[in-house]
Amino acid sequence: MSDADTTSPSGLPQALGAYVTWGFMPLYLLLVRQVPAFEFVGWRIVWTLPVCLMIVAFRGQFPAIREALADRRALLVLAASAVLIAVNWLVYVWAIQQNQVYAASLGYYINPLVNILLGTLLLKERLTRAQWIAVALAGVGIAVLAGGALSTLWISLTLAFSFATYGLLRKQVSVGALPGLTIESAILVLPALGVAAWFWASPQGSSFDDSLGLSLAIMLGGLFTAVPLLMFAIAARRMDYSVLGFVQFLAPSIVFILGLTVFGEELHPAQAFCFGCIWIAAAIFVWDLLARRRAARKPTAIG
Repeated sequence: MSDADTTSPSGLPQALGAYVTWGFMPLYLLLVRQVPAFEFVGWRIVWTLPVCLMIVAFRGQFPAIREALADRRALLVLAASAVLIAVNWLVYVWAIQQNQVYAASLGYYINPLVNILLGTLLLKERLTRAQWIAVALAGVGIAVLAGGALSTLWISLTLAFSFATYGLLRKQVSVGALPGLTIESAILVLPALGVAAWFWASPQGSSFDDSLGLSLAIMLGGLFTAVPLLMFAIAARRMDYSVLGFVQFLAPSIVFILGLTVFGEELHPAQAFCFGCIWIAAAIFVWDLLARRRAARKPTAIG
């Protein structure tokens, strides 16, 4: 997972890897369901930092971390992105634990539209007519779904805007994916240790002390956090933010299917309608991207 554009100019493989991993994340969260969301996020941060440091040591990227720490602007941006991703984790874990799987899925359906909005307004990215049609179709489906989920809409909006803003900040700062995530984890680790200590001292005790199996499952949170976030950060720096947004529909679609098959949530007509709109829109978007890529590769006629 190199950051160098010369090695791999396309961020699509990293984007697909990140979103597939996040799509199946609810299955991992079933293993740690008895851990309070606040405590789990604290442990998740604590175990993400050593994973990042080991990869940094293996890749010899400590000079890049020192360079980023000397850049005041980069450090401020990473502090802001660290807070955003912590909020995102907390709300997501809580939603899954409360069986609000569809609300979490809706959040990541809204997220691509926020990405596209930010990409066009702030980054001056341009969409073709076909892509705008796809955006409009996805927006209609999401609006119908949101209209039937007003009581949990705050979950969806928090997830959507926190992660979209996180990605935008990481795209703006000139720090590699791995050094950036390592610094974010280091910024959050002291508050996370405080949360873990608070639960340890509470009458109920720490979940990390409950059993060896649960302790190992909690520790796995560091790996499941670091790897997809690294892939996402690489993709966010290499791809147009608008295109990255549409790839993201993969993750909530997987969560949506898990809600039906694993978590046993009931499928309502509005949800089926939204699902259909999303995938028709995604098909239009992908078709347009492939058509423009073929046109760009077509040799120009002479004479």
